[in-house]
Amino acid sequence: MLLVVAVLGIYVLLSLIGGVGLMEAAMRMPRRPLTQRNVMGTIVAPWATSGVEDVMITASDGAVLRGWFVQPRQANGNVVLLLHGVADNRQGVLGYAPMFLEAGYAVLLPDSRAHGESGGDHATYGLLESDDVRRWWQWASEREMNLDGKSSRGCTYLLGESMGAAIALEAATAPDVCAVVAEAPFETFREIGYERVAQGLRTSVGVSHATAWPLINAAFVYARLRYGLRFDDASPERRLADSHVPALLISGLADNNIPTRHSERIMQFAGANSELWRVPGAGHTAAVSVDKAEFEHRVLGWFASHSR
Repeated sequence: MLLVVAVLGIYVLLSLIGGVGLMEAAMRMPRRPLTQRNVMGTIVAPWATSGVEDVMITASDGAVLRGWFVQPRQANGNVVLLLHGVADNRQGVLGYAPMFLEAGYAVLLPDSRAHGESGGDHATYGLLESDDVRRWWQWASEREMNLDGKSSRGCTYLLGESMGAAIALEAATAPDVCAVVAEAPFETFREIGYERVAQGLRTSVGVSHATAWPLINAAFVYARLRYGLRFDDASPERRLADSHVPALLISGLADNNIPTRHSERIMQFAGANSELWRVPGAGHTAAVSVDKAEFEHRVLGWFASHSR
């Protein structure tokens, strides 16, 4: 009996220590430096009016957020925000810019907080980033109004991949967001935590739910006590259900990082105006690599069909 109690005690202690380490690792990642500004300028040159503009805003907590803004030659009055994945920066989504600029959309590529050149001490997977995105679309839409001399805003669209996809869905409650494209979003931050434990232990998610409950809960309690962050509120599935914004979810059927079941779960909460495109043979955020023409057709068509 004493041995059982001792083993359980050690298990709980290790779970507490591991939970703290797991949360700190998730919130504080090494920054990937920006090295491709000149590449960005070259990529967008055929469609941009004046090249790449370095822009910045201030977040609600005072963090300075930075990004790139590009205005197309033939502007349609709408803006697309491109949101990158975890441990990446704006360079990770610059390949999407040409198709939008050619179609007349202004493009904004921000570094997420605690990534790239943006400020912020830690990533919060949508808890703070959703408001950051709202501030970015406010800046971008007002910029478009000033450039075009219009009295009303056009549409703001969000395209995100992985963490950026989850943030896009969590930020979709903004009033001028007309539609979202989200490739490989996680359903909830809690569920992606169990997913990562399963991947680390090379076991099933069902097993990680049964064995890692103390670890995950220790991580969530630590974040709440240490930083005042309620990570159970980082829930793309819940936010999409609340917003009713049309969302095109994209999932590669060969994605072993954030499997298709996450998008399928989100679709259970989405309205009838959302769709899920399952892409055979595509790995994590690789739909455009598998079929670029179909990707561009679906994404541009999705935005064009949800406009004012």
